[in-house]
Amino acid sequence: MQSSKLAPGDTIGVFSPASPLRDKKKPAYLNGISYLQEKGYKIVEGKHVLDDHGYLAGTDDSRLGDLNEMINNPAVKAIICSRGGYGSLRLLGEIDYEALKNQSKIFVGYSDVTSLQLAMLTKTGLITFSGPMVAVEFGNGIDALTEQSFWDMITKPSPHTLPANWGPFRPQILNPGIASGKLIGGCFSLVTASIGTPYFPDISGAILILEDIDEETYCLDRHFGQLKNAGILDEINGLVLGEFINADQTAGDQNLYEVIRDYTARLDIPILSGFPYGHGAIKHTLPVGCPVELNTEHGYLKMLQAGVRDD
Repeated sequence: MQSSKLAPGDTIGVFSPASPLRDKKKPAYLNGISYLQEKGYKIVEGKHVLDDHGYLAGTDDSRLGDLNEMINNPAVKAIICSRGGYGSLRLLGEIDYEALKNQSKIFVGYSDVTSLQLAMLTKTGLITFSGPMVAVEFGNGIDALTEQSFWDMITKPSPHTLPANWGPFRPQILNPGIASGKLIGGCFSLVTASIGTPYFPDISGAILILEDIDEETYCLDRHFGQLKNAGILDEINGLVLGEFINADQTAGDQNLYEVIRDYTARLDIPILSGFPYGHGAIKHTLPVGCPVELNTEHGYLKMLQAGVRDD
């Protein structure tokens, strides 16, 4: 399910689904709001966007209330998360999925927001966007490539081709081939946390994309083991690996590449590693839930339909 494209003059809602906007994050947030306003958009901020409740941006009820208010506000055409962090999965059971299904909206975020995006896809079929956030990229001086990818994705109702050789990225082909399916994934640790819950989408025939930050090699090994033991690796049509920032590259005699090969060597599907996607400054905005083609030989993900519609 697509949302309407965004155009200058439209209203963007901003809320905090996870961690609070403390320290450097608060001025970055204000900078990000100014950035969006300078682009010509009206901004509606959640009532609790600046709340601080332990390691959360307010209580579960307040964060959930902000999200549901924006879902039900007909003036809001897009919802962009302030930041990620921890706690988004605490909201999944009480999101107004029916309202979101009836009035689809562009929804943007990444990292901890992965849990919300997988749940929205499962419950509504909505294509959401794994992309920049207000107090992160928008508030800290967004990279030009990242910026272009984001605005192209949510304002242009046409399929886009996302090259793997992009900026400084030179990905590796782990298994050659071409495959198609719905693009599903995001932050690896949040993907595995969703497996076995009512908020994990049908993965059969999908192109799975994964990235993470600050997860040591043995932790990533555990996540790959969960994918294998849950049967996920046997169901997908293709696998794309983005950045794994600050991963400890050694765990005894194993490095991350060897761990990846241990779990993927017997898979007869195309696999691409080092794709420009993740927690780094340079990244494609990805349409989660959109049908795509993965082509390892020519190095791209190609959307098979637009992420937004022209109305």
